[in-house]
Amino acid sequence: MKINNTESSYNLVLKVKDYFQLMKFTLSFTVVFTCVLCYLIAPNIIEYNWLYITLLFVAGLMVTGSANAINQAVEKDTDALMRRTAKRPVAAGRMSINAAYIFAAVSGITGILLMYIFFNPASALLSAFSIFLYAFIYTPLKKRSSVAVLVGAFPGALPCLIGWVAATGIISPFKTFEVNGISYSNAAGWILFAIQFLWQFPHFWAIAWLAFTDYAKAGFKLLPSNEGPTRFTALQSVLYAIAMVPVGMLPYYLHITGYVSLWIVLAANIFLLIQCIRLLVELNATAARRVMFSSYIYLPIVFLSLLADKV
Repeated sequence: MKINNTESSYNLVLKVKDYFQLMKFTLSFTVVFTCVLCYLIAPNIIEYNWLYITLLFVAGLMVTGSANAINQAVEKDTDALMRRTAKRPVAAGRMSINAAYIFAAVSGITGILLMYIFFNPASALLSAFSIFLYAFIYTPLKKRSSVAVLVGAFPGALPCLIGWVAATGIISPFKTFEVNGISYSNAAGWILFAIQFLWQFPHFWAIAWLAFTDYAKAGFKLLPSNEGPTRFTALQSVLYAIAMVPVGMLPYYLHITGYVSLWIVLAANIFLLIQCIRLLVELNATAARRVMFSSYIYLPIVFLSLLADKV
């Protein structure tokens, strides 16, 4: 009896682990982390309500997990071809496509309803749009054109805007709202979106540079050059890193954050730009790996500094 119970517990643990892999928990956690930070950066969030912070975190995980589950169901065969994705539950045959779609539907609907009920319809609408854009536009486009990276950057950055809109209830960048008699531009939410939007290009292209052989085997076209990791790809990374510098200064000029974070964000942008320039000069995997790891630490540094220096 004890053996059966042990086996059942072990199988349950494996099943839970598979669902965590299905929703790409680590990636989802990072995405939702920025969503919550952008919610807290909004000027009308004066006191931390941990119930709402937790609800936003759970809703974000459900929404992101839904999109990732659909992605893995659609890319079952191509995931099986790549070393880095072959052990995913659907690709490896441990989970059926139908099970993945059922999880995606339940998770997505739950996340959208949580946003609608506890926050506002605007944030729920953006959440639904992000699932649609990632799962049904970006995912199938990856095999057709490198423009998929541009398209994928939109749902990749939407969590920032979703967090902001969850706080303000306003989507339009042209509207303002008042907090304690002070007027703020809702464009600040779109600036937070733009920071993460631009960041994705050097980040993702560094990963695609290192995983080019795997991606090519699966038929994915994710680098801007058809020839693969080339000087053109590195140059594109540099150009997006340059664009990040002025955009990163805008939260200060919109009076959302203070002077200290202005310099921290500027330093983070210049550091990432230097790594991209080194990639352009060296054109090798070591330089691409430096860009990748620099981009990993970029987001927490930037968004935590913006929150800590919130006006």
